[in-house]
Amino acid sequence: MDWNLFFEIVGYVAAVGTTVSFVPQAIKCIATKDTRNISLWMYILFVFGTACWAAYGFYFHKMPVIIANVITFVLASIILIMKIANLKKEKENPVK
Repeated sequence: MDWNLFFEIVGYVAAVGTTVSFVPQAIKCIATKDTRNISLWMYILFVFGTACWAAYGFYFHKMPVIIANVITFVLASIILIMKIANLKKEKENPVK
């Protein structure tokens, strides 16, 4: 058995699984524009972490790591930007 091939496939399966698992949250936030129930700090750290993983993948030429983290970085960054914009709107127009 070619273990390098086996673990390359495992890497792609993991990349697809983790990226696809994030997509429903991204779609919901983008469609509803509702970010009240998500943590700002979690998304800041998450976006930073995915950027670091993508950099790691580029450096070591690991395509599963690159693909998964670039896609997730883009989606998480959109949500983070929406969260920050919504926080600014909430400060300007507080609910009474």
